[in-house]
Amino acid sequence: MNIDKILKFFVPKDHSFYPLFEKSAANLLLAAELLQELISATDYAEHEKLYQRIKELELIGDQITDTTYHQLNKSFITPFDREDIHELTANIDDVVDSINGIARRICLYRPKKLLPVFEKMALMILEGAREIKTCIHCLNDAAANKDEITSSCDRIKEIEHKADDYYFVAVSELFEKEKDPSELLKNNKILEMLEKCVDEEEDVSDTIKAILIKMA
Repeated sequence: MNIDKILKFFVPKDHSFYPLFEKSAANLLLAAELLQELISATDYAEHEKLYQRIKELELIGDQITDTTYHQLNKSFITPFDREDIHELTANIDDVVDSINGIARRICLYRPKKLLPVFEKMALMILEGAREIKTCIHCLNDAAANKDEITSSCDRIKEIEHKADDYYFVAVSELFEKEKDPSELLKNNKILEMLEKCVDEEEDVSDTIKAILIKMA
């Protein structure tokens, strides 16, 4: 057992991180809700309006991330490994960045129509964000909430597998049916971003599972 682990038995942990984790997860969930709303809308002006709100959340996410890193730099004892705090914070921020990227591309590309699969994948992102929020809320007492955290992480993995299936089928159909090269490129890039976003949610759950193992 190294000296850091020994000290953690005797020195009170810094619990200032948990409210930051909660804020980050709540910000992610709101961004996912707005993305789903944006993809459900058909009006370009509404897309732009919702994108601006998502962009604001992306900036808020960056602020939360910077605050967490600052707290990490000045804290001697942390609730769990410093590397895991950094990775968890960065991974959540990556998901919000990707949601912002999806919304931005929809507004810039202005595809003639949004594919039905976009909305299905946006709903998966939203489901994943809800599970992440549950995990983060339960992490404050990981030992007592281990089963609930594990269940949510497993659900995120299931969502990611489902999203992969939707993505590959959608790409296949897109290249088979879309005759306009411009529309093909636009829709393919949006599909890639949606699939990447779900992958990044699984990265969050993988980090949380690693934290659980180390805290056991």
